[in-house]
Amino acid sequence: MGAAVSLSVEQAEQRVDELASLLIDAVDSGASVGFMPPLSRAEARAYWRTVIAAMQDGSRVLLAVESNARIAGTVQMALEPRANGRHRAEVMKLMVDRSARRQGLAKALMSEAESTARRLGRTLLVMDTRKGGEAEKMCQSLGYVRYGEVPGYARSGDGSLHTTVFFYRALD
Repeated sequence: MGAAVSLSVEQAEQRVDELASLLIDAVDSGASVGFMPPLSRAEARAYWRTVIAAMQDGSRVLLAVESNARIAGTVQMALEPRANGRHRAEVMKLMVDRSARRQGLAKALMSEAESTARRLGRTLLVMDTRKGGEAEKMCQSLGYVRYGEVPGYARSGDGSLHTTVFFYRALD
């Protein structure tokens, strides 16, 4: 397992097929990342193209970690561009391939997200996740503060609505 690193626009473009495979795996495994199964390769590639465009305009950071010479996990940070919010970022779309879970990759990605945020002058991170899932437990274990939940916020792959929990973390 390699360390989590920030991908450049060029690296993301070169590895868009790996990124698409990761997203499809996440959706197929029930991850709450904004898509419903089945997710086609064309839809997954189109999504990553929007991420790459956001990276190009400086509003998004994409972090990745490898396992067996392929991208096994990613997390993104949406950087608030408005003057009154340039101290914060939203951590989003944390994904780890099913074959690489339970190896500390999600925590490595989150640690790198925090380090990157600090380097960029961001002192507040916010994120949300499905209530009762592994990501909620991880957020709590990393010191994120739960500040609320909204019932029926997102739809699962089976069509049911689930509660979303919101977290923040002030960085020193």
